[in-house]
Amino acid sequence: MAKRDYYEVLGVGRDAGEEDLKRAYRKLAMKYHPDRNQGDKQAEARFKEVNEAYDVLKDAEKRAAYDRYGHAAFEPAMGGGYAAGGHGAGGPFGGAFEDIFEEMFGRFTGRGPGGRAAGRGADLRQQVEISLEEAFSGTKKTIRVPTLVACEACSGTGAEGGSAAVQTCAACHGAGKIRAQQGFFLIERTCPTCGGQGRVIKNPCKVCAGAGRVQRDRALSVTIPAGVEDGTRIRLAGEGEAGVRGAPPGDLYVDVAVRPHPIFHREGANIFIRVPLRMTQAALGGPIEVPTIDGGRARLTIPPGTQSGEKFRLRGKGFSVLRSAARGDMYVEVAVETPQNLTRRQRELLEEFEAEAAKTGRSSPESEGFFARVKEFWDGLSGGR
Repeated sequence: MAKRDYYEVLGVGRDAGEEDLKRAYRKLAMKYHPDRNQGDKQAEARFKEVNEAYDVLKDAEKRAAYDRYGHAAFEPAMGGGYAAGGHGAGGPFGGAFEDIFEEMFGRFTGRGPGGRAAGRGADLRQQVEISLEEAFSGTKKTIRVPTLVACEACSGTGAEGGSAAVQTCAACHGAGKIRAQQGFFLIERTCPTCGGQGRVIKNPCKVCAGAGRVQRDRALSVTIPAGVEDGTRIRLAGEGEAGVRGAPPGDLYVDVAVRPHPIFHREGANIFIRVPLRMTQAALGGPIEVPTIDGGRARLTIPPGTQSGEKFRLRGKGFSVLRSAARGDMYVEVAVETPQNLTRRQRELLEEFEAEAAKTGRSSPESEGFFARVKEFWDGLSGGR
């Protein structure tokens, strides 16, 4: 019987991506798995067909050959040697099903996808504190990070004399794991001989004692972009701990802390500032100057009769926006200050002002209106008795 098209077997189009193939395979593998269909020869054959199709299409080289030549790409006459239907040493369910197994359970066995030993260096975290002005304009900071770095004496191999002294583990043949087939499942465990590294060291490096890493402080320059917010985390790829014996390093995550400012308060891209005014300034109005976050000055005209708590908006005078040339707005909140520690003359002037205000009854409309309503309230209570 002629083989079915692999894309048809998985129920996907020829333009299907890696995730589409994986989803289709998982669904069909669960449906036709022999444990769910015990004694069903048709389901078992379908399961093998699904595994064979996915084993080819998940591999970029095999898929390219299949797209060009079809099933003939894997026949001996083509010289392909891919053994699409043979499955190699893993048995009839070794190829594709093994990949899903590793993805699901690799984290518990100390392996990553593809069966490689997970010797990647640990990720590190560091905090850097900056001022609000630095967050506005952007800055560069040098931080010192205590970490594990590759041993220079052995070039990170852990062996005396470098990589030439490192040998492939005879127990696992460099795989870092030992496999055992139990029914339809492939059980794996870390190789006890090499500890999952796939390599053994006969003569450990005297400097790092075979670890391939040594403790050292590193000075790193961190670029902090303009517009960064408090709590932002910056990732520096490959700047974490060195990997075990040549494995990839981890990453460094820098947490940015922005110090509170004595004048400005930031909310997103907007800046807020509270400006106290003398009672006479608020009453008479007039121009004032306020500072801006970029170090400049902004001129603002206060209208006569301004009340405490009123806000004035200055467009484009706020904070910088991350990865943009735009800026937010600045809001000036007025706080009218009641005069204190009056001189004799100041007190006389205020008494004269109060006497004149009482005659006209128009200087403080909100106050006068309130007390007028209070009087009506009391009069109403008196009349009801």
